[in-house]
Order: sequence, then structure tokens, then C-alpha cells
Amino acid sequence: MDLQSGKLYWPTTMVNPPSYPKLEEDISCDVLIIGAGSSGAQCANFLSDQGLSVVIVDKRKTGEGSTSTNTALIQYAGEKSFVSLSHSFGEKVAARHLKLCEEAINEIERACQKLPIDPDFTRRDSLYYASYQADVSALKDEHALLQKHGFKVDLWDKQHISEVYPFQKEAALYYHDDAEMNPLKYVYGLLEKVKAQGVMIFENTEITGKRFEKDYAIFYTKERREIRAKHVIIAAGYEDADFKVERNATLSSSYAVITKPINDFSSWYKRTLIWETARPYVYMRTTADNRVIIGGMDKDTAYAETRDSKIRASKNKLIEEFNKLFTDIQVEPEYYLGAFYGGTHDGLPVIGQYESYPHCYIIMAYGDNGTVYNSVLANIVSEKILKGSSPDMEIYLQSRPTVFQ
Repeated sequence: MDLQSGKLYWPTTMVNPPSYPKLEEDISCDVLIIGAGSSGAQCANFLSDQGLSVVIVDKRKTGEGSTSTNTALIQYAGEKSFVSLSHSFGEKVAARHLKLCEEAINEIERACQKLPIDPDFTRRDSLYYASYQADVSALKDEHALLQKHGFKVDLWDKQHISEVYPFQKEAALYYHDDAEMNPLKYVYGLLEKVKAQGVMIFENTEITGKRFEKDYAIFYTKERREIRAKHVIIAAGYEDADFKVERNATLSSSYAVITKPINDFSSWYKRTLIWETARPYVYMRTTADNRVIIGGMDKDTAYAETRDSKIRASKNKLIEEFNKLFTDIQVEPEYYLGAFYGGTHDGLPVIGQYESYPHCYIIMAYGDNGTVYNSVLANIVSEKILKGSSPDMEIYLQSRPTVFQ
């Protein structure tokens, strides 16, 4: 799959990135992980910490999948509101999902502190503003429900926003203790950590076949090497459909621009993450080397040629949207991209377990909080493998009731 196009920023932040060999022999393990991106690396981290033998394979060089275009706003709130998720799944399930995402941010921070490569993890607050007057009421309802369940969020009015930002909006939710980081450094850091713990990592190793026995699975590479595993985690990102099509999943296109470094952020209150209620929405964050990432402008297309034809226009539009908010910050684009973006119809990520794939778990951390969802699902799947069950598994299984059924 042609996952992305454009001039990518994150690969420029890695000098001499790690590389891994191609699988050249038959091997056995407790857990085979297919995919060396965020979900695969986080699964390997959980499992190797518990002493399991783990093998990771990726058909590309590591870092060349969607990780290189992940804009890495680390938040627990997602595109579908708490109120909306409560209507679909019930308040208890929706609250548990958000709590798991909140806990995942803490887990990611702890993991970052132990990595041999610094992922530039930085805590940031988030401003989620009403794009239109009609959105204010929904923000008030969201705030009330979030506060009911103990989340650290404030409701700001027009005056409060204008006192600290150089723009005016009718209302906003102000979330505390979200974060930002370099997603590519995070994945490489995790891979290097687990490699030191004995995890075997192979890149340029494509899976082309499989066979299932009673107590194990055998997956075959393109060169007919065999990998025998008691458990298999398919963590192939938006290419999970190469293994199993999930009807809850959607695929569209999104865009981002990364500016040249900025000298003065004094008007950007606490360098918060910023996004809005409009759909499709625009979001923005800063980077460790003082750039601005502006993203969004999602388009309902799953065709790479159509996606790429809109990169230049989307780049210009994203800069325009930034300039509407920060008239005093002069930005100049340096990197830009169009990439596929996965979601789900019902707003929750998916753990797929199918009769045709015994011993397998398919992680589909689709949604705007992909890195956080990857942590949540990786933790649940790892717990299931280690203990035989996880109390939160039912929330994310593909068999859950969905609003579009």
C-alpha cells in the first residue's frame, strides 16, 4: 500500500537510525509480531518485559510505514466526544475507554524514560475550541460529563481565551496533561530496548502465507522461511486489511505541513496542542526544535493518486488556517505530506479475533489518537497472552455491538 507521499520531517530527526537484518532461517517463538511500527513495538515492550520470546518482522525497513507521518498529539480525548461514545456504548464503557487512554499516556511517559533514544516526550495541555457558536452547547455538555468522571478539564469562555491567546473563540475545553513527542524516535527507542532484552527484529521480511495447527501457527515469509509461534499479533497498521478486512474500519486521507523553526512562541500560551470542533478539523502543535506541525483537512478518499493530487492545495490551506489564529507568528512550510488515515465507524479502536485466524490478535488502533490507542490495545492483548484474559478486552473486540449494525 502507498501509505504516504510528500517531503517527510520525522526521518530527518534521526541520524544513523537503527537497522535490522532480513530473516534468513526458520525460527520459533512465543509471540510473533507482524509490524515494527508503534503498535508492534509497544506490544514487544510489554511482552519482553515479562520474559516471553518475541519475534518482530516488517516487510519494509523499520520506520518507513505510517510512523513517519504520525503527528503524535498524545491525548485521551478523541474525534468522537465522550457524550457521543456514551450514546453508542453507554456511559460506563465510554468512561472506561477514556480512563484507559489517560493511563496509556502515563505508560508512554514511563516507557520514554527508559529508552536508549530520547523521543522528546513533553507534557502539553490542549485547547479544543468551538469552531462555531452552535458548538458551544456541546462543549458544555462534554465538560460536565468529563468532570463527573474526574478528568482534568476546564471550560473556558470567550474572555478567558482572548486573555491568553491572540485569537477569540466563543468557548473551549482546556485539557490538562496531554503530551507531544517524536513518534519515530519512540518506535526506534522501543525497538532498541527490546532488542537488548532478546527480542529478534527482522525488516524487509514480508509475510506471504500461514498455517494454523492446534497449539501454534506457522507464518511463511516471501523467501519461504518459517516462523512458528504460540501467539501472533498482527500489528500492520493500515495494512491490516492485507490479512483480514474489518467492516468497522474506514480509510481516508489526511494532510500535514511542518514549518521551518520559529524564533518566538510567546503568544502561543504554553505551546498547547490546539484543535477544533469543526469536521474535518485542523490541529496544531510545536516540536522539540521549535517548528509547528499543522494537520488535518481530511478528505474522504482511499486512493493514493487522488490523495496526492491535493497535497499542494492542502498545504497552503493549512498555513492559512494557522495564520487566522496566530497573525503575529510568521510561518514558512518546509515539509508537507498526504497520508492515509484509518478510523472506525463507531469511534473505538479494534482488537480483531476471528475463527479463521486462531492464535491471532489483529490490532487496529485506528483513530486520531493512534499512538495512545496502540498502547491501550497492546497492553490488553499482552495481558490476554500472559494471563489468559483481560477485563477490558470486550470493549474493543470486533464483535462488540456497533451503531451501524
